[in-house]
Amino acid sequence: MSVTAEKVAEVLALPEQDRAYLARQLIASLDDGVDADAENEWNEVIDRRSREIEAGKVTCRPVEQAVRDIRAKLDARRQPS
Repeated sequence: MSVTAEKVAEVLALPEQDRAYLARQLIASLDDGVDADAENEWNEVIDRRSREIEAGKVTCRPVEQAVRDIRAKLDARRQPS
């Protein structure tokens, strides 16, 4: 079965919420499986970071600020020297 331009146009015409759901389903269908080691390692990182936050060892900042800073760093890297 091939994907035609008509099928793509039909999908792109769906409401945003439906397109997001479809995108998640498509991405999930490409995943061959869960890497148990990676999953365990990420859970350990999440647990450790949560303890650090609760203990006041780290300072949190709004996600908007973090994203803004990351974008600025990426933009700076893209600039010719």
